[in-house]
Parts: sequence; structure tokens; C-alpha cells
Amino acid sequence: MDLIKQEITLAEAQEKVDQWIKTVGVRYFNELTNMTILMEEVGELARLMARTYGEQSFKESDKGKDLGDEMADVLWVLICLANQTGVDLTEALRKNFEKKNIRDKDRHQKNEKLK
Repeated sequence: MDLIKQEITLAEAQEKVDQWIKTVGVRYFNELTNMTILMEEVGELARLMARTYGEQSFKESDKGKDLGDEMADVLWVLICLANQTGVDLTEALRKNFEKKNIRDKDRHQKNEKLK
């Protein structure tokens, strides 16, 4: 199955990451290690964002980095943490939308800074 050309749901992503970890990856790193790796990956994404959209200039080692790949690294580790802690990301995202639609229903519309 070619994941590059097909759409994938969050549930499918969780399953595919789990399969990969249990076969190629041998086992999950512990939760605290994965939390640290997540912060590393977010830092790499932040570094690329600062150089691409901010005022920082690219260093030679930054050149050729792909924004989508850095985001996918963050997503991968987040999925690992969800799998390890029993979080269904589909359900969590659904609940998050529900929360935001209630809490922030008018908040952004009334924000003068956004107009």
C-alpha cells in the first residue's frame, strides 16, 4: 500500500505507526523519551520556520530541509505518544473541535486585532 499517494485517516496513521514501531522500530521508546523527542522535533520545525518566514538567515546545515518533512516528524512522535497513552486522536480532535466551537464561538469574530 503506497501511503504517499493515498489519503490516510488519523486512525489509520495510528495503526500504521504502531505496526512500524513493532516491526521495524522493535518497540516504543518510553513516554518521557518520546516527549523529549517531540520537543526536539518541534525545535527543528521552529528553526526552519524562523529561517523561512522569520528574519534569521539559513546556515549551510539548514539548507535543503523540507517544512512538510519536519511537520511529519512532529506528527509521527505525537502519534507514538497517543498510541502509548491510549489516546484515540480522531476522538480527541473531534472533542477539541467541539470545545473550540463552544468556547471560541464569537471570540475571534469580536477580536479587533484580527480585523
